[in-house]
Amino acid sequence: MNKELIIVRHAKSDWGQSGLDDHDRTLNSRGLRDAPRMAKALVERGIAPTAILASTAVRAQTTARIFARQFGFPEGDLVSDHCWYHASPSTWLKTIQALPETQRTVLIFGHNPGLEELAAELLGSGTAVGPLVTCGVVRLKPREEIPWSAMCPGSMELIEHLTPKSLES
Repeated sequence: MNKELIIVRHAKSDWGQSGLDDHDRTLNSRGLRDAPRMAKALVERGIAPTAILASTAVRAQTTARIFARQFGFPEGDLVSDHCWYHASPSTWLKTIQALPETQRTVLIFGHNPGLEELAAELLGSGTAVGPLVTCGVVRLKPREEIPWSAMCPGSMELIEHLTPKSLES
């Protein structure tokens, strides 16, 4: 059975609340509109996550919960860790390498630049995924069937890069 890693940058957040800590920013109206649309696009592609991992930031949590609802994924099974808040590619890679083999389709929700850099690293040199915009989705699969623990730079290939604008065309 094939693995798939789906990288999702949180939906558009609200910068209008002065004095609010970055970690606590909520989604704005565009983010609340885009997240269900992007999740629905994945559902329509037959995606059925076995794990959803998310940064503890409110905007990432909200985005992940919107996606979970669209998938019928139990929100109580969503895994959160503060270490994924503005995580580096190496932090995410260690997380991916620690995944149990029972996890086949894993969605991760977080922030740039870490997620965009992670996608580029997993794809390897010479493969550009392009900017990971808010609520952007990058679907990756291993180039060959290997355990999560063996994932490393260049070990994955691009299935698809979706953005909210790409769904409008």
